[in-house]
Amino acid sequence: MKLAAQTHRFLASAVPPVRPPRHASKLLRFLLGFGVFGIFLVALVDASVVPLPIPGVTDIMLILMAAQRQNPVLLVLLATAGSALGGYSCYRVGRSGGTAILARKAPQGLYTLVTEWVERHAILAVAIPAILPPPVPLTLFVLAAGALRMSRKTFLVTFTISRAVRHTLAVWLGIHYGRRILRLWSHFSARWSGTIQTVMWTVVAASVAYGMWRLYRAARRGAQHAEAAQQQSVTLPLA
Repeated sequence: MKLAAQTHRFLASAVPPVRPPRHASKLLRFLLGFGVFGIFLVALVDASVVPLPIPGVTDIMLILMAAQRQNPVLLVLLATAGSALGGYSCYRVGRSGGTAILARKAPQGLYTLVTEWVERHAILAVAIPAILPPPVPLTLFVLAAGALRMSRKTFLVTFTISRAVRHTLAVWLGIHYGRRILRLWSHFSARWSGTIQTVMWTVVAASVAYGMWRLYRAARRGAQHAEAAQQQSVTLPLA
């Protein structure tokens, strides 16, 4: 009995206790902390005119959550729904602001390329950027689709199907290669998580503030133009 107890204590001290796996990365825990339904919100913002500090953050979250054995169908559906709403909001901004807002956001050469592609290959000009990962300028093509009066139905169908394809590929990668990706991501983010989170929230706050300021200025200009047009319509008959 005494020998057995001593042997047990020796083995217990030599072999560390088995702990449940836990992600050491603060950034990884932060992303996964959004939960499955957080995918919808992140995908919505990711496809809108508000820039996110981490390119392809929706794809990263899909891969990580698929690797965690979350429901793959639910992941694709939520990400696609969020992307569709975010893309449509961007399309509406382009439709309201016209080519002027596109010209302000893109250099002249890129502006010409984007507008020509949308005019000649409307469906491909939306579908290809919606499927391809960054640095493809998806926002510019969506703004151009709105500014050049692409049919709302055509845009929504094309954009939604294309994003569904992309999100399905991301989930597939997470299911089949997620464990390897998790190890690489944990190694990277364990070192830079604090810096990335600080920069991310700073950029998000600045982007939201800048977007609200732009919307306010655009609404004010619209009101001034409408007032000027109304005054002209009143004064012209008197002349």
